[in-house]
Amino acid sequence: MNSWYLLYCKRSEQQRAEQHLKRQGVDCYYPQVTVEKIRRGKRSPQLEPLFPNYVFATFDPELIAFTTVRSTRGVVDFVRQGATPVTVPFDLIKTLMAHEDSDEQRAQLNDILKPGDEVEVLDGQFEGSDAIYKEADGEMRSILLINLINRQVEVSTENSVLRRK
Repeated sequence: MNSWYLLYCKRSEQQRAEQHLKRQGVDCYYPQVTVEKIRRGKRSPQLEPLFPNYVFATFDPELIAFTTVRSTRGVVDFVRQGATPVTVPFDLIKTLMAHEDSDEQRAQLNDILKPGDEVEVLDGQFEGSDAIYKEADGEMRSILLINLINRQVEVSTENSVLRRK
């Protein structure tokens, strides 16, 4: 009987791993969501893996050896508990497939801040300041409006130092 396993892949090589695994008769799945990215100053939708560097794979270990799967291009190793590869319940795979690319997942992935949301800066030169979120500034940064000397000023800061109020 086929079991589902979780494979850890090389950075950004889920597609390569999937392609090579399918040639060997291993069925693969990695959930993706559409994320808005800013490229050259314009927002554009882009598909990204929900779990970067991970692929779910199902195969019969009596027909295809674990070492064959593990040594496939793009694959680093199985996710293991001790020496044993972890099996993933099929119900989890079905749930992921059913909810793939839903608005709810997209919101959780991006932890979306909307223009006008009040935030607090937790670190850096504006630590302790209250600000208003204006817009994303790439993947990892945001543009905020901060009051400095009775004047609202735009600043760009790391997303990791922001907390919604």
